[in-house]
Amino acid sequence: MSDSEETAAHVETASTDTGAVISVGDDTIGIITWRQCYITVINNCSEDTLCNPCQYTQSGRCTQIPPPQIGPQSSGSALFTKTPYTARGSVGVMTYDLQDSTEKIAVMFSVPYDYSRSSNVYAVGIFDKSQECNYDLYYKMYYDPPTTFVRGEAKGPSLTYKGDHVTIVATMTDLYETVINVEVRHN
Repeated sequence: MSDSEETAAHVETASTDTGAVISVGDDTIGIITWRQCYITVINNCSEDTLCNPCQYTQSGRCTQIPPPQIGPQSSGSALFTKTPYTARGSVGVMTYDLQDSTEKIAVMFSVPYDYSRSSNVYAVGIFDKSQECNYDLYYKMYYDPPTTFVRGEAKGPSLTYKGDHVTIVATMTDLYETVINVEVRHN
């Protein structure tokens, strides 16, 4: 048995015996990062489709990309994880355009590595489609006073932002492997 075959056999045995998850190269086979954010967007609009998803990560990476469209009365999910073997969390923002509209919805998330310095924070809001999904949007939603969005900590109440055409309601669990549920509905 070659060294690589022997190593693979030991990895297989270890993962089977302990339920461990192994990272090989850049592909995550199931490594538990302990700092991740699973976002589900539920489109409860009767006619509007959410399209053109974009994501920006200030820290970590998107390991399950959001679907290209979320039709009426359906949902889609994305997973953001910390980069393995780093002392950083999973932090970023995700957007969806409202089809046949000049607006987009945005979801900001921060699952920090060190809970002694900060806590899980999230924000939801509505922006003009010209607003890019980048560091500037993340910074605005994390640091600036709320204008076209609302922000809160996971341990607080749910968030609700009411725009001209749609309302966004969101909740976030206060865990290392957090879940954000976002509902979009007509006013």
